[in-house]
Amino acid sequence: MDLTPDATTPPPLGEHLASPRLRSAMLVQQEALHAARAFLRGEGFVELLPPLVGPVTDPGGRGAKALDVDYYGQPYKLMTSAILYKQASLKGFPRLFYIAPNVRVEPPETAGTGRHLVEFHQIDVEMAGGTREDAQEIAAGLLTHVVEHVWTAVPEVLRALGREELDFAELRSGGKFDACTHEEAVARLVAGGHPQSPDAEIDWAGERVLSLEADRPFFVNDYPKGSRGFYDREDPERPGVLRNFDLLAHGGYGELVSGSERESDYASIVTRMRESGENPAKYAWYLQLAREGISPSAGFGMGLQRLVRFLTGLDALWQVSAYPKLPGVIAP
Repeated sequence: MDLTPDATTPPPLGEHLASPRLRSAMLVQQEALHAARAFLRGEGFVELLPPLVGPVTDPGGRGAKALDVDYYGQPYKLMTSAILYKQASLKGFPRLFYIAPNVRVEPPETAGTGRHLVEFHQIDVEMAGGTREDAQEIAAGLLTHVVEHVWTAVPEVLRALGREELDFAELRSGGKFDACTHEEAVARLVAGGHPQSPDAEIDWAGERVLSLEADRPFFVNDYPKGSRGFYDREDPERPGVLRNFDLLAHGGYGELVSGSERESDYASIVTRMRESGENPAKYAWYLQLAREGISPSAGFGMGLQRLVRFLTGLDALWQVSAYPKLPGVIAP
């Protein structure tokens, strides 16, 4: 569907909640969550409930800020991502996942992208001893399983929303997802006239260009150091390159998943914090755990609303959120 002016802003909440389109999207979301939990539990993952506030949160958002809260006189943050807690939780749960709420105060200019909300959820996965390839295998299996389940459970709902099985034929045909490096993706974009920086994450428009060229999801690997958070592991054999990835959906939907191997060595974490401009003193509880020993791991976050938008083919994330909050827009 094309993004029209009427699709850029949610209607009044009561009208939105009563809309048949939202009901259809929530039926798809319900089945997607059921399938995600079944798949991950079948792979030996344990579901935990994530924290909502903490002394620090993920500093790696693209221009997004955390909301401050007064926690008994201490300045705490609402979680923008529970990545640090996933790493900590490996001490007792070597394979874990959250269905995690996140709050990110995105720049107002992102309101019209169709891909950003202030409140959203992630299917957050982490595995002790895992490699990037392990995380990619789980992410690809998770996406494929969810698509198969939703098409089996509610095909009539998807068709009523304008989706056809042909839209997912290549995804469901089996086989490994293709992959390219960040460097290769940048070269393709620049050759096509898109001014993408080689030192930064691929921008929203660039992701759309790449995903419109594809007929099934694909991985982008090896983002440059400095483009992501301090917790993404630097490749020891290729300084300046991170052992991380994004999974982009085909059809113009862009990034569904971001993941990586994690830095687990205390000295490396502190060095990376300082290199990224973070004050290690703010992360005292996390660094204490790192001193004691954090397991090497890999994991990812899959955006739930982005997944449901991809499944339903709708124009914008607010259309697949019951209580949407767009960047820069005051909403109940």
